[in-house]
Amino acid sequence: MLSLLDRFYTILAQPLAPWSRLLLVALVVPLGLSFLQPLWSIRMFAPQYPAGLQLDIYTYTVMGGNEGRDLPEINTLNHYIGMHKIDRAELTDLDWIPFALGALVLLTLRVAAIGDVRSLVDLAVLTFYFSVFSAGRFAFKLYAYGHNLDPHAPIHMDPFTPAILGTKQIANFTTWSFPREGTYLIALFGSAVVVLTLWHLRKLMRSEARAAVTVAVT
Repeated sequence: MLSLLDRFYTILAQPLAPWSRLLLVALVVPLGLSFLQPLWSIRMFAPQYPAGLQLDIYTYTVMGGNEGRDLPEINTLNHYIGMHKIDRAELTDLDWIPFALGALVLLTLRVAAIGDVRSLVDLAVLTFYFSVFSAGRFAFKLYAYGHNLDPHAPIHMDPFTPAILGTKQIANFTTWSFPREGTYLIALFGSAVVVLTLWHLRKLMRSEARAAVTVAVT
């Protein structure tokens, strides 16, 4: 068992292939572009709003569709059912997302410059953690919005969870919730890092296995 662990640690200490370093540098581009694109959109349709109302969530802010006019309209509707106002101050999670993405950019460049397989594995794990944690916080935030209703609101509604992904009927509104370009760019970065990590581990483990067989034969 000890020799197996030693071999695994030896694999982790191996340098990255030159082409994979260049790929990591290239992957910083979609990660950086995700700052400029919406991460998620929520659209609401009802008979009185046939064109729909839209809410776009960015890494740093939240914006309404129709040149920003949809957000005050959505907040007015939410007021009648006792839901908290949707604004930048309420979405405190957006405070840390830009810093987390910036940290991933810096870490990716560091791995590309001086990293080994171990640092690439660390990057893949951190990217996975960031993605899962962000998705979980987003789902929790929507749950909290729909379950912390003001009991004295003009219109009483039972607590509910807004659509997290896909479509959902809430009263006379049909809501759509779907990822946007920013999320796809982050997913492209994360998927590429994971595939690159698995490729390096598989290649090096095969090399170590062949070397072990050669030693055993000789």
